[in-house]
Amino acid sequence: MSIQWFPGHMNSAKKQAEEQMEFIDLVIEVLDARLPEASCNPMVDRMRKFRQRPILKILNKTDLADPAATAAWKAYYDALPGVTAYPMTTKKPADVARIPALALSLAPHRGVPTKPLRIMIMGIPNVGKSTLMNALLKKRVAKVGDEPAVTKVQQKLYLDKHTVLVDTPGLMWPKIEMPSDGLMLAASHAIGTNALIEEEVAFFLGDVLLERYPQLLTARYGFKTEGLDGIGVVEQVAARRGFRVRGGEFDVEKAAHVLLHDYRSGAIGRISLETPDSRSARIEAHRAEVAEKARIAAEKAAQKAEEAARGKRGTQAAPE
Repeated sequence: MSIQWFPGHMNSAKKQAEEQMEFIDLVIEVLDARLPEASCNPMVDRMRKFRQRPILKILNKTDLADPAATAAWKAYYDALPGVTAYPMTTKKPADVARIPALALSLAPHRGVPTKPLRIMIMGIPNVGKSTLMNALLKKRVAKVGDEPAVTKVQQKLYLDKHTVLVDTPGLMWPKIEMPSDGLMLAASHAIGTNALIEEEVAFFLGDVLLERYPQLLTARYGFKTEGLDGIGVVEQVAARRGFRVRGGEFDVEKAAHVLLHDYRSGAIGRISLETPDSRSARIEAHRAEVAEKARIAAEKAAQKAEEAARGKRGTQAAPE
């Protein structure tokens, strides 16, 4: 299942961000700590690298993520040039309070009255960017909601006399290359519901949970995971919760909704959908799949060309 979501207003948001990048000293990109690379917009890195701007990658929602996976991601990002990772949660004021000093230490100059520090805050929809803005400024300046793409316009705000924050709308990218990324984003509520089939997303999530956190499934729902696949997980949730439709069949739609809600809220436990190692493995598998598809397409094209050439030779050789 390939999920794509790029609402019209994001084109203008992308152009505005590109225009503003020239005047920015530091980029803060808010990521979902449960899926840092899947929630990392490749356009952000392209924009900031072109202007040679340092970036602070905030791994938000650490209260919902696997601590071991988060530590691995911090080490991964800190090893990249021009990148610093900061795991945190907006639910802890102390975490938020550390950001201004950290940003100042990463900027190419210190904020002074004649040249304020200019920070652009970026991120995909529903990663907590607006919540972070409100927490930094200690007042409600950005709309917050448990739906993707709540913020649709860019705004500039003063954190203090020497620091300017540029808040941007949640920005996706035009094409999600790896289907697993789209499914992870959908499972984490970063994609509009009009672009996905909830049951398919829940089946994918069930597979990931079976692979990485089977004990959490058992603890939450009370069923054994041996021999199950993602579909079986959703059906077991339906069985345990008594979700059935007329005729006695499992109400898969309702069970899928419950599984996704429990993951998003942290009710199942602290879960990370990817690690640096699993990310590398998925990239390699995706590349192999793309190469195989290209090989098959090339063979079919060559076969078609050969058949066409053979038919042409046969026509030319036919007696008059």
